[in-house]
Amino acid sequence: LKDCEMDRKKPAAVPPQPAAVRKGPSVRTITAVNRIKIISMGSGGCGKSCLIKRYCEDRFVNKYIATIGVDYGVKPIQLEGNDVRVNFWDFSGHSEFFEIRNEFYKDAQGCLLVYDVGNRDSFNDCDAWLAEAAKFGANPNDMPITLCANKIDKKRTVTEDEGRNFASSRGLHYFELSASSGQNVNEMFDFLFSTVYKRVAT
Repeated sequence: LKDCEMDRKKPAAVPPQPAAVRKGPSVRTITAVNRIKIISMGSGGCGKSCLIKRYCEDRFVNKYIATIGVDYGVKPIQLEGNDVRVNFWDFSGHSEFFEIRNEFYKDAQGCLLVYDVGNRDSFNDCDAWLAEAAKFGANPNDMPITLCANKIDKKRTVTEDEGRNFASSRGLHYFELSASSGQNVNEMFDFLFSTVYKRVAT
């Protein structure tokens, strides 16, 4: 695989998980130490896929290509001296793919909730995304969620204070960033991965 190879077709199934054991750490913990599942959600056009590409490939795709259903990608990284494979599940933000993406919330261990600071509707939709995630098995109380205020290099209609207040009131982490320039992208992903790893490896 390349550093982060994305499959634009709908995945046939969630990758197989290690077999359960009767004693010792839970299955979830055994899986998480070697592999973590990260989902990205948010309205269409807010830059979810661009953030992942910026992190994985250090490049920005200026042309907008809507995600069809769910994209899947893998990024090998090191966390606390251990080799870990990050599995990205990048959800389409368009309503016609509602039934497809709902299959892939379950067992998520970390989440990006992305909005475009220049698109207030994408910000207003964030509560609906949190509710959808909780309904289909990705309870915000059970995993770290980072609220990503994307496109801060553009004209904004959502202030930083609004974003921070939203995140604080819902127990989310918060980052202001730009997939276009790369500002704060690596820092955000490094923070999220480290937070997830510490949570599931204990």
